Amino acid sequence: MSDYLRKGFLLGLGAALAGKEKLEKKLDELVSKNEISKDEAKQMMNEFINKGEKKTEEWTMKSEEQKRKAAEELGLATKEDIASLHARITDLESRLGNNE
Repeated sequence: MSDYLRKGFLLGLGAALAGKEKLEKKLDELVSKNEISKDEAKQMMNEFINKGEKKTEEWTMKSEEQKRKAAEELGLATKEDIASLHARITDLESRLGNNE
């Protein structure tokens, strides 16, 4: 499942890059025609980039959630599970060492 998510992410990234290039061309054209200022064009580009970053964060969060759910369904131990077991083992070893 994560391979599909990865491919989807890469597809989206490619589309975003192509869209960014088209947006840059269009903004340059509008600036050259004096329809918008350089500052307005810069602001529009920054908004586009910010939206892309938010989408990337969304994809990352969704990917992490899917990984967590898959691990849970498979019954795999989490880092927290392992840390808890390690703490219990350490505690038991210290108790055994004190009783001898």
